Amino acid sequence: MKMKAKMRYVLACSTAAAIAIAATTCLLVSRPAVATAQFAKDTGKACGDCHVKPTGGGPLTPLGEKFKANGNKLPK
Repeated sequence: MKMKAKMRYVLACSTAAAIAIAATTCLLVSRPAVATAQFAKDTGKACGDCHVKPTGGGPLTPLGEKFKANGNKLPK
């Protein structure tokens, strides 16, 4: 009986450690999205063509939604 309890404890600790390692890895590896004005410079379009705010960022316009849905390529 003691052996089963010890094995459950070891399994629980191992699982918790694996989850903690995976979570830490996700936090360290993931990068926040960093939008730049490079697309606007390359295409001659204003940031406000795809974003609600004329300066860019925030919610997308219908064109911005299509651009996003099309794999970040201009819809045809």
